[in-house]
Amino acid sequence: MVIRTYNEEQQYLEKISSCAWKIKKGFVPNMKVEGVFYANDALEKLMFDELKNSCHSQGFGGFLPGMKQIANVAALPGIIGKSVGLPDVHAGYGFAIGNMAAFDMGDPKAIVSPGGVGFDINCGVRLLRTNLSEKDVSPVKEQLAQSLFDHIPVGVGSKGVIPMTAKDLEEALEMGMDWSLREGYAWAEDKEHCEEYGRMLQADPAKVSMRAKKRGLPQLGTLGAGNHYVEIQVVDEIYNKFAANKMGIEHKGQVCVMIHSGSRGLGHQVATDALVAMEKAMKRDKIEVNDRQLACAHIRSQEGQDYLKGMAGAANYAWVNRTSMTFLTRQAFAKMFHSTPDDLDMHVIYDVSHNIAKVEEHFVEGKQRTLLLHRKGSTRAFPPHHPLIPVDYQLTGQPVLIGGTMGTCSYILTGTERGMLETFGSTCHGAGRALSRAKSRRNLDYTDVLGALSEMGILMLILIKF
Repeated sequence: MVIRTYNEEQQYLEKISSCAWKIKKGFVPNMKVEGVFYANDALEKLMFDELKNSCHSQGFGGFLPGMKQIANVAALPGIIGKSVGLPDVHAGYGFAIGNMAAFDMGDPKAIVSPGGVGFDINCGVRLLRTNLSEKDVSPVKEQLAQSLFDHIPVGVGSKGVIPMTAKDLEEALEMGMDWSLREGYAWAEDKEHCEEYGRMLQADPAKVSMRAKKRGLPQLGTLGAGNHYVEIQVVDEIYNKFAANKMGIEHKGQVCVMIHSGSRGLGHQVATDALVAMEKAMKRDKIEVNDRQLACAHIRSQEGQDYLKGMAGAANYAWVNRTSMTFLTRQAFAKMFHSTPDDLDMHVIYDVSHNIAKVEEHFVEGKQRTLLLHRKGSTRAFPPHHPLIPVDYQLTGQPVLIGGTMGTCSYILTGTERGMLETFGSTCHGAGRALSRAKSRRNLDYTDVLGALSEMGILMLILIKF
């Protein structure tokens, strides 16, 4: 590994717009394409401080800097276009979180990497609307929050309340939201407002290990821990009334519910199993990477296909999980307001995936190409008239849900044609992270966080285990 000074590293970085930086070839060995990352002033400082600290420590300790990870992805076989860091990018396992990369399905050496999807496969965000206003909810917000807390299990190792047998799990892995619809946990229109209509057709439950299934069986309809949440939100500002009306958002003060969760222990195990298999495949096929966390296999190899089929099963599980929590959320609201979910207009606005790999058609240098898109900690953002977005949003573009951090706003955006050209129709997935979870635990006292939120009028319920 070449050790360079911070000043030497900066020679490979070029600011190409007010919010974009280019990573030139040579920043790390064997780059096939250039890298690019998007950042405002605050994120830019974090990115460069991360690089500076890595130079001073000579690369020892923790994850590689986000810039280095973006560049290492640019060195993977079969990559096309650029390795892209989106506006909440930060260091992760293998790929940076917020890193998007496309691989040419027509190239027999092109790879798929579990590190480019993440351990929480199809971690994503779903937004529900209601016809309630802030004035309806404020008087009962403590009771409503407690009702949600009672309905939806939370925390590490939490167990779900949705009945599921081993046979049900097999079917859910294959059918995704079609299973939820059949079992009565979803509305038919929920599927229409979900990526892939809530089902990846290439899923094969046989490619999901028994250990993964054992971990997933008791966890359906559970939120999990970490940065996952169910949040009751209020519309604070409407910037585009036409798009908002298409989504059923009609006025300021309207109450919505955002659900952020994924595939729980099942997805984590699918990724772990694949990494073990791919390390062996790399030796056999002589695939060289700059970072062993970028373990991968040729897309067309047995290991590559097995992973994509297992990953699709885990993605289907995640959609069923969010759908189950949607069902439980509707029940909690109906109970609190002595109504029905239908009368409360609790429709799904959209459901976006964060950690996923999908085969998509894109134009590259004027030619249509079939690509395998890795989106890790990033959100699909397709423009108006794209064939893969619902009829309801053909004129607005795909809704893009960007979750805020605690105490800050979330946003609903829409996809644009420029995004298709620059990032293969991808954007950031959330607020990003200034501190790692370990540093946050060391530096922040949870009582101070709860106190600060309380001063803002925000009520938060958490599970504390002793």
